[in-house]
Amino acid sequence: MLPKELIDFMRSVGVFPIVLTTTDKNGELHTTFITWVYPFDDKTLRLALSSNAKSAKNMQETGKVAIMVFSANTALALYGSARLLLERIEEVKFPVSVFEVSIQKVEDALFPGGTVVGTIPFMHTGNLQKAGELDELVLSALRG
Repeated sequence: MLPKELIDFMRSVGVFPIVLTTTDKNGELHTTFITWVYPFDDKTLRLALSSNAKSAKNMQETGKVAIMVFSANTALALYGSARLLLERIEEVKFPVSVFEVSIQKVEDALFPGGTVVGTIPFMHTGNLQKAGELDELVLSALRG
């Protein structure tokens, strides 16, 4: 499902930006940008986000997700189902939940004559030490 090279790259960089789309029980779509993502294996992603986020509530309601992953020469659309794995990461000072996404379908989203030249540019702003410490707490929970 997920290419080994992509899994290895995602694991090596720590925070990895993706675009997550969920749906509520009425079919209303919600799209957001998250960075706490860990490829558990080639068919499973673990995601962490604020427990109060609309996406978290939607995943608990319907379990339906679509995810866009961008990397060098790669644009993948992932479709699957999410389940709540951990209601709250206790070591984090604010409520962060962990979800496990079972990937059921992967589509190449690149079109002929185009490619992606790298990952989504992302960097923390503000207190970089605290952001790094928070990232490590969350990623540790995602790794299991």
